[in-house]
Amino acid sequence: MNRLISRLALALLACTAGAAAALDAVPRAVEVDRIVAVVNNEPITATQLRESLERAIRRLAQQGTELPPREALERQMLERLILERAQLQRARELGLQVDEGMLERAIGRVADNNRMTLEALRNALDKDGIPWRRFRDEIRTELLLQRLREREVDSRIVVTEAEVDNFIATNPDAFSGREYRLAHILLRAPEGASPAQLDALLARAKQIQRRLEEGEDFAAVAASVSDAPDAMNGGELGWRSRDRLPAIFAEALETLRPGEVSPILRSAAGVHLVKLLEVRGGELGADSVQQTRVSHILIRTSEVLSDAEAESRLKGLRERIVLGNADFAELAKAHSADPSAAKGGELGWIYPGDTVPEFERAMNALAPGEISEPIRSPFGWHLIKVHERRQQDVSDERKRAMARAALRQRKAEDAFEDWIRQLRDSTYVEYRLDRS
Repeated sequence: MNRLISRLALALLACTAGAAAALDAVPRAVEVDRIVAVVNNEPITATQLRESLERAIRRLAQQGTELPPREALERQMLERLILERAQLQRARELGLQVDEGMLERAIGRVADNNRMTLEALRNALDKDGIPWRRFRDEIRTELLLQRLREREVDSRIVVTEAEVDNFIATNPDAFSGREYRLAHILLRAPEGASPAQLDALLARAKQIQRRLEEGEDFAAVAASVSDAPDAMNGGELGWRSRDRLPAIFAEALETLRPGEVSPILRSAAGVHLVKLLEVRGGELGADSVQQTRVSHILIRTSEVLSDAEAESRLKGLRERIVLGNADFAELAKAHSADPSAAKGGELGWIYPGDTVPEFERAMNALAPGEISEPIRSPFGWHLIKVHERRQQDVSDERKRAMARAALRQRKAEDAFEDWIRQLRDSTYVEYRLDRS
């Protein structure tokens, strides 16, 4: 839940000048507030579509993704809004709510994570042209969608001990620490799709495959055509160990090198194209992994503390430590915004994959006793100190816990995809986007 709120906060607060320039470069017509779709008798307006589209364009620009044609992005965003509206309607049917106390606590965490008071947060949003009411509504919606998924999908997932035993026996490399960074494109099949519908879906996938072979940017194509929830992030799935991937994705990895795109893959959800972006981590088949004992100092950026200021502040702290004028742990207690500050920044023994990629890359480049230069991650700016390393056997207990978590995640994602498809197919939608 905290990660969910952090992602939303970053999406709302992080609007760089470059992203704004990219947005301004996209031509758009002046629109009146007309209805562009009706979802079970509830309208989606042109204003709602435009505001959501502009936020998505900012995110894509911040990621450095080549922007697809606005018309394609507009249709993609409309589908996202339709699906979101259908989920919110289902939440109301079930009587799910987000009370004021839950909402205020979530907003308080957003402010804390950005090292801001609530007043400073409101001022920062106002500076970016984001009304406070809209911000609250965005947070409320994300919380409600999370509650809906927990109620309809996650709470029904069961992992048996026999499944855990079988997973450990059939996935000997699952505990090596090796991870894969992937992006994907999903063309979703309707519930109970006919052979003709599946043939049409496959033909569309082949057209997309040819576009990629001709050099089109994968992230831009994903943003314009994919039916997956992460489409507007360029289809990125982030870093995952092989055991936390859908089985067809894991099998495809056997023949892929970084930068390559898979053949067309078929599943119950539809058809997929997967791109392997990077690989990191341990040796396949290993029963032990390298752990690192590490501390850090975190300074979060915000509208009142820029990246340049955060980096400069950490450079000053690092210089004091290197010159012997200050102790890392004491400076962490005084300056770090991370909960580990109370322990002098100590994070303890870290397994591969326990931290975000930017942090892990910087950590792995340090020898014991060294302190990094300031490095940037989605959480802010860090100074990292490596204390020591060790080769640690993965205990049977940890293996079982990792296997259970991997199975639960895999089952939940498959179940959620099925649930979303069924919900969408049972939702009445009237499109009015192309009407004058």
